[in-house]
Amino acid sequence: MPQPTTRARQTGHPGYSETLPRQPESAATARLLLRTACAVWGLDALAEDGALIVSELVANAVQHARRESIRVVIDRPGAARVRVGVADLSRARPVEREAHENEEGGRGLRLVAAPAADWGTDERHWGKIVWADLEGRG
Repeated sequence: MPQPTTRARQTGHPGYSETLPRQPESAATARLLLRTACAVWGLDALAEDGALIVSELVANAVQHARRESIRVVIDRPGAARVRVGVADLSRARPVEREAHENEEGGRGLRLVAAPAADWGTDERHWGKIVWADLEGRG
């Protein structure tokens, strides 16, 4: 199992990240990381929406990524903005789709988009980062 690499950045707004196994249970660790970051930054009002978003992003990575680990990244690009990201080694972009009533899955990206100020996918040569921004009061 990969070792936690949670750390605060030395410059700029602090950020938190952790490499986790690509397993459903990693969503709980990702939620804890998100809630910790929001508490440290005094942005507790964003924690519940952030926990939902990071859970969905981890679930998507667990289902669709290729390697045995994923990376959760929580950044603070602005005084009242939190970016939640999940990186994986697959270059396949997520697709927002309409789930039918009797389907169990397929609603994850809609659940991400609903509370998010913005969301997207950044391609990298090694894979991608799927992210969502939450906006609080400044």
